Amino acid sequence: MLFSAAFLAGMMYFFMELRWDFIIIFGFSLYIFSFFVLQYRVEHFIYRRVKKIYDDVSLLESSTFRNKAITTDMATLTREVQKFAQDKKIEIETLKIREEYRREFLGNVSHELKTPLFTVQGYLLTLLDGAMADKALRKKYLQRAEKGVERLIYIVQDLDMITKLEVGDLNLNYTRFNIVEVVQNVFDLLEMKADKKGIMLMFDMKYIKPIMVYADREKIQQVVTNLVVNSIKYGRENGTTEVAIEDLIDNKIIVRVKDNGEGIEKKHIPRLFERFYRVDKSGARTEGGSGLGLSIVKHVVEGHDEKIYVESKVGQGSEFSFTLEKTK
Repeated sequence: MLFSAAFLAGMMYFFMELRWDFIIIFGFSLYIFSFFVLQYRVEHFIYRRVKKIYDDVSLLESSTFRNKAITTDMATLTREVQKFAQDKKIEIETLKIREEYRREFLGNVSHELKTPLFTVQGYLLTLLDGAMADKALRKKYLQRAEKGVERLIYIVQDLDMITKLEVGDLNLNYTRFNIVEVVQNVFDLLEMKADKKGIMLMFDMKYIKPIMVYADREKIQQVVTNLVVNSIKYGRENGTTEVAIEDLIDNKIIVRVKDNGEGIEKKHIPRLFERFYRVDKSGARTEGGSGLGLSIVKHVVEGHDEKIYVESKVGQGSEFSFTLEKTK
């Protein structure tokens, strides 16, 4: 454009014999006019095409785009398109993970419900096929069918609870209570279950004075129950489940539930609190349960605005711990 203006000024000087000052002013004016006309046209040319790109990929809202200064810097456009592509890649990967989780969850729900359903169906069909006449067999099969129904109810109740917890429908009833007493109540309830595997339920020390906390007693008892049940389920025969209650800071305590079982591999730890996730899929199902215990624990603890932790070493055992607000 500068060359064109200079060339035209030179032609006017040689052929029209005009004064140099007039030619310079004319050439400069022509250059300025041409620059702004071409800049305006180029910007609008790029604007229409860039806007189409933005509209096609929904990179920016049209109102936001119109409010931004138009630029002919293609490097800026390249960076924004690259950022868009990277964001979309992350979004797609996230959706793939969620889809995989959804498929796995549905598969787990199906399996958990299918096993007791088929068990109940099998016993009832056997009775209907002629076993009703045998009183001893009839009672035995009905009792086993009842256990299958109980497990179904247990799974459905836990599913209902986890759904409420995930949508924030926790309805905590805060009270002041002795956490030592709650742990002892759990020990008393689970003593027979632990005895079947020769597991000893114990405190790490003798707690003479009560340790008062401020939380929902019923739900914290459920947390302790689920953790102790889990330690019995995966604990070593003739082993121990030990509960410790320690001060963290002035207004916090930590409750530790430790066993000396087989422990958990590191690769499993990040997924322990997922619904229906099992480390030992075959062994865990023979032990029963809904597969939702740790997931419920996590939601209840976090519903109190507290933290839950896991430490485990293969061959040495596992420790689950959670914090609570201490009160006087």
